Amino acid sequence: MKTYELKGEVRDDFGKKAARSYRSEGLVPCVVYGGSNETNINFVVKNSDVRNLIYTPEVFLVNLVLDGKPMMAILKEIQFHPVKDNILHIDFLHVFPSIPVIIELPVRLTGLAAGVKSGGKLSLDLRKLKVRALAEKLPEELVIDVQNLELGKSIQVGELNFEGLELLTPKNAVVCRVQLTRAARGAAAAATKAG
Repeated sequence: MKTYELKGEVRDDFGKKAARSYRSEGLVPCVVYGGSNETNINFVVKNSDVRNLIYTPEVFLVNLVLDGKPMMAILKEIQFHPVKDNILHIDFLHVFPSIPVIIELPVRLTGLAAGVKSGGKLSLDLRKLKVRALAEKLPEELVIDVQNLELGKSIQVGELNFEGLELLTPKNAVVCRVQLTRAARGAAAAATKAG
């Protein structure tokens, strides 16, 4: 999994007034949970430094450097302004090499589905799947081969298996499917009538 470098400054003043003042300076208030002594660390980062971390479909392990001290973390939650859509607050989770993390990873389909060759349309129903794994085992994305997916068939989470990952998304959730298009239905109906 790719890592993203992010520098922050630990903050010791809290509350709405402090947060508003940070935001006016182009800073985003953040917190990292689950530290070594189980205390949360509050800090601020530059708004410009987190844009490439947030506005991307990719998922990163974040190499947080707070007041010169490095720690690995993952992005847990982002709060956006309901109207202006700017970032209000970011939650991170401290990652340890021996403790599994729960994270959503993007899905990428590969191969030309057999059902598409027969005139169907491939649709991706779940763009991300929730997994549990050690940080070092986390891939950048979950690659699913759809080459053998026939017309009218689907792939469910329960059919998937990735080494070192435990899938937490419900097993009966449909990840992708090949649907009959109107043209394919018409051709099938015509073939049935002719037969």
